[in-house]
Amino acid sequence: MGKVGIVVRYGFAFGTALILASCAAPRDTEHHIVVSVRDQKLALLQKGNLVSTYPISTSKFGLSDRPGSYGTPLGELEIADKIGDGAPAGTVFKDRRRTGEIIPVDAPGRDPIVTRIIWLRGREAQNANAFRRDIYIHGTPEERNIGRPASYGCIRMRSVDIINLYSQVGPGAEVSIIQSPLVAVIPELNSASQMVETNHALGVIR
Repeated sequence: MGKVGIVVRYGFAFGTALILASCAAPRDTEHHIVVSVRDQKLALLQKGNLVSTYPISTSKFGLSDRPGSYGTPLGELEIADKIGDGAPAGTVFKDRRRTGEIIPVDAPGRDPIVTRIIWLRGREAQNANAFRRDIYIHGTPEERNIGRPASYGCIRMRSVDIINLYSQVGPGAEVSIIQSPLVAVIPELNSASQMVETNHALGVIR
């Protein structure tokens, strides 16, 4: 192959690489999700500032990353993928695919994954199995149990809350699952709680 052919081929390959890189979704480096197992609450931070908090449910089997334990893993994780764009609240997912069914809140005898899925990947040895264990932040129809441990390892949220959270975060966003109270790592929660008590229109704490 002549020099011209090599240059053209190299230029084509380089251009293709640039196009593919430009199509890749940027990592979310602005948001940080903190889940407190003790509080059964999740806080969303943007550039270190508190955006909102939500009640959640972690595992009723305790804390673990061991396969088959049904425990919630602790430590530093990240958002690996998001599934459910535009799905109506109550949309049922099986194996991360929509089944076509939509169920109401607290439907008797029903406990599927609904509405949205935020799939987590562990960053540490203590949560290295999280991704293949299918540890998610997801919607649940069992909203009556939100606020206390009730899941099989995942972090459950009300449908309206997971829709809100899902719309704000992207792949790569940091997720910390901790045993300590949220206020121990987010001191501004003290003042935020006081503000909401005196002005419900702020809507910071849910």
